[in-house]
Amino acid sequence: MAGTTTPQARGRAVDRSARALDDRLGTTGFARRALRKAFPDHWSFLLGEIAMYSFVIILLTGVYLTLFYKPSMQEVVYNGSYTKLRGVEMSEAYASTLNISFDVRGGLLVRQLHHWSTLLFMAAILVHMLRNFFTGAFRKPRELNWLIGVLMLVLVMFNGLFGYTLPDDLLSGTGLRILEGVTASIPLVGSYTVMFLFGGEFPGTDIIPRLYVIHILLIPGLLAALIPLHAIVLTWRQTHTQFPGKGSSNGTVHGYPFFPVFIAKTTAFFLWLLGVTTLLAAFVQINPIWLFGPYDPGAISSGSQPDWYMGWLEGALRIMPSWEITLWGHTVALSVLVPALVVPGVLFTGLAAYPFLERWVTGDDRIHHLLDRPRDVPPRTGIGVAGVVFYGTLWLAGGNDVLADRFHVSLFWTTWFFRGLIILGPVLAYIITYRICVGLQRRDLGLARHGLETGIIRRSVEGGYSEVERPMPDEAIAAITDPRPAVAVDLDVPPPVDGIDSPRGRTARGRLRAALNRRFRADLAVVPERRPELTAGNGNGNGVGERRAVDEAASRH
Repeated sequence: MAGTTTPQARGRAVDRSARALDDRLGTTGFARRALRKAFPDHWSFLLGEIAMYSFVIILLTGVYLTLFYKPSMQEVVYNGSYTKLRGVEMSEAYASTLNISFDVRGGLLVRQLHHWSTLLFMAAILVHMLRNFFTGAFRKPRELNWLIGVLMLVLVMFNGLFGYTLPDDLLSGTGLRILEGVTASIPLVGSYTVMFLFGGEFPGTDIIPRLYVIHILLIPGLLAALIPLHAIVLTWRQTHTQFPGKGSSNGTVHGYPFFPVFIAKTTAFFLWLLGVTTLLAAFVQINPIWLFGPYDPGAISSGSQPDWYMGWLEGALRIMPSWEITLWGHTVALSVLVPALVVPGVLFTGLAAYPFLERWVTGDDRIHHLLDRPRDVPPRTGIGVAGVVFYGTLWLAGGNDVLADRFHVSLFWTTWFFRGLIILGPVLAYIITYRICVGLQRRDLGLARHGLETGIIRRSVEGGYSEVERPMPDEAIAAITDPRPAVAVDLDVPPPVDGIDSPRGRTARGRLRAALNRRFRADLAVVPERRPELTAGNGNGNGVGERRAVDEAASRH
């Protein structure tokens, strides 16, 4: 029939289009490599996918909410479906949020889905970064990926705060008031910055529209550029990280190909995540703004708490003593400046700089695709746990009034308790974590060299007693015995030669680096060698061996 295209003709047209595209963009080679790229099968790698898919849900629900939300602080009288607030004067932003919750079909579900996805997004980023920190995934060649992750963490925190403020209810307005106070505490430029942000005196009429633009355009645009760069472009250009185990090495990756195995798993995971988040939105209430009422600068509700990811800043403000100093006629409110600006500034700067600080201490400039087990590097794990305790203490301190009320203790007692804990807690956490890591290393050495304890005691013909130990199969202890790149190199200062000091020890900086390097290397895990009778399965004639003295590698602990 005239005008009918045969399958062969359609196939030739597709081939010509593919060749034309490949000639200009080189897509065929990239697609072939991408489809064959191996992805290791480990549960911790799903944390990044949770963050990415939560961001997709946030974008979809956010687009829906923008169709009905009105970012205006103009005063209106509410006459919607919620009868308890009828006739109350409120901002148009708050009234439109009430309409989304009670009058827009599916509005409350979508609003809560948006909020839950944001909390999950923030949690996934934080836990994902902790996994990267404890396993050393930030080392060369992934320093850029680490820096992007820190930047995204900061952006998501700010965007969550701004989105949390948009309903203009009493609770979010209280948080906005704290933001105004923190901004005003900046020396010299604080008052000018407040006037610029708010368009005049607090609260003004401009802050909600401005936050709205930042919340839906500026920060999402930055995240939309950073997330593909972090999760796709750099990941595809680099060898995927993997945990040590049987057959794993710094140059090989054991896993499933991107297509069809990984793509099928990740699609199912996205649908599962969407289902769980939807169930949370449907059955677990969050941020019921109708209970708080519209924002009133002269009112505040008892027990006000921000979202969990901002609670640590709230805690820092609550436990900081009311200190202030006067310099050149200007009052500097340290009680606000230190907890709200100095503490987060030091924390995020430390996170961004840590890969480079560790490389300076260890002298390790090699490429690492094989991850560390946290127990194998006690100093890094101790630092990480100390940071978690520091964050957790501030987070708990953000609810000191609620804790005092629930447990019937003095508010001042809880405040002083957290002041002491914020100093002692991280130190104790580092020491305890360090010793736990060393203890786990000793256990690993025992498993590799002697086998698993069975609890069976045998008496020899000479009258001695020994415990029967079962050798572990190679696959079970491969993460202990397989070779891996060293975590640090020896940078110790050599002794003087003919009265002349080594160049490393001539400066205070060199001596400090050598001391830190020596401390870092003190208890790093070593790869043990298994006894021949354990690998051959001939100990005592039954594949078992008797406990012997701990060798030199273990005794140094």
